[in-house]
Amino acid sequence: MSKSMKRWQASAFGRQNLQFVETAVPTPGHGEVLVRVEAVALNYRELLVLRDGMGMNPPLPLVPGSDMRGTIAMVGAGVSSFKAGDAVVSTFFSRWQDGVQPADSIPHGAPGPGMLSEYVVLPVDSLVIAPRSLDAVKVSTLTCSGLTAWFALNEAGRTRAGDVVVVIGTGGVALFATQIAAAQGARVVVVSGSDEKLERTKALGAAVGINRLRHPQWAGALRDLTDGRGADHVLELAGGENFGHSLAALTKGGRVSVIGNLAGDELRSSVYPLLHGAANVQGIGVGHRRALTDLVRAVDWLKIEPVVEKVYDFEDLNAALDHLERGAFGKIVVRIP
Repeated sequence: MSKSMKRWQASAFGRQNLQFVETAVPTPGHGEVLVRVEAVALNYRELLVLRDGMGMNPPLPLVPGSDMRGTIAMVGAGVSSFKAGDAVVSTFFSRWQDGVQPADSIPHGAPGPGMLSEYVVLPVDSLVIAPRSLDAVKVSTLTCSGLTAWFALNEAGRTRAGDVVVVIGTGGVALFATQIAAAQGARVVVVSGSDEKLERTKALGAAVGINRLRHPQWAGALRDLTDGRGADHVLELAGGENFGHSLAALTKGGRVSVIGNLAGDELRSSVYPLLHGAANVQGIGVGHRRALTDLVRAVDWLKIEPVVEKVYDFEDLNAALDHLERGAFGKIVVRIP
């Protein structure tokens, strides 16, 4: 194994400070492993972290990227749960194994170690064995997008066959949610501004799509589709004024999982849909390691295929980030040869 490696790092905030550098391969300590990174899935979070740290104060130089599939190259002292050659996927948070998220858990890719590097050292509790049914590129998408959708549907809530699940948008989390909920027997309704994208979601299990541009008050269209009953669960990935529509779309006692804020950092709604509908509103911040293990098992059993729009070479990270900023149907992944 070479003693040097390539990685992307920024010495200060701002994408103009992002550099492709050569540095020494790190050595794992007690309870740690050295992972040879093979693929890194990108999230919009990468753009925000590079811009201003998202209000955090991560150590510099900053190595971005939280979602990784790789192979263990070396194990440190005291490690018995993994061995060299194991294919692994990273958790999003360190130190969150199960239950309520502890206060000292930190996300990878800032302030925790970033994955856009040929090698990375991680503690064993920041990894799980990768699914066997997917290649490295597709596995890398599970860490954040896949787990967020899974956690909303199966940990913070319970999806039952026959439920009406509404998914807002067609990004990475939305497409995972569509596939997972459909596999669980739910009737999935996708809300998007693109007929072409809505048609594509049907191949992933969506029962029907609602074009929000033709139906700006889309909750009414949803009630028409459900004979007035409404949705059991809405995965809210837009925020802003759309939150009010999501509340209005719920059946009595239904649930809104607030996941994204593409329409801004505020949630806007009259209080009456919340009160009259006895609505449950929950925030979703990815999930814990045990849930990721459950997702891996489900992916292998259900044969879920993550949607990847484009794969970029390692040295082409800036082009990948540009694509991420434009938006994508599914995930953008960087492959490390």
